[in-house]
Amino acid sequence: MRRFGSLSRDEAIGTMWDVVGSIGICMLATWDGERQRARPVAARPCRDENAIYILTDEAGAKDDQIRRFPTVSLAFADTRIHTYLALTGHATVSNDRAAIRKLFAMPDRAWWETADDPAIRLIVFHPADAELWGGLGRLRTAVSLVRAAVFGADPDFGDNIKIDGLRKTTPSE
Repeated sequence: MRRFGSLSRDEAIGTMWDVVGSIGICMLATWDGERQRARPVAARPCRDENAIYILTDEAGAKDDQIRRFPTVSLAFADTRIHTYLALTGHATVSNDRAAIRKLFAMPDRAWWETADDPAIRLIVFHPADAELWGGLGRLRTAVSLVRAAVFGADPDFGDNIKIDGLRKTTPSE
């Protein structure tokens, strides 16, 4: 069971980056001016740069949505260990061919033949705020619910921690 409420800020930030790295796939939520749109993407974290990199195709609507509305969210979930992470921050879309080549990996071949495909774009996400949740697992949650029902106690579903002010740079930098 993960407990986040007692972590220091530095420990919470370290745990946040660990969760991003261990889960890898997340839901990217953008805004198109009328509705939120969410889709799964592969997150490539770089803690030293306070950045998460995502390869995408220029044909996707998310590029235009990010250019118009750069505040986006990433949501990570590991249901095996009942750990969840939500990030909000600023994203940009880049055609940095050197960075794309550096990040391109074998799984990306499912969408593009090579890193030199001119349709590949790079989303650079800088988290500003995070919230981590740690649950008890199915069995312990069930026991907690039964205990609450029988004895009138509040059920324990785990805990969470909020981390504000993660961004080190402004969107124009």
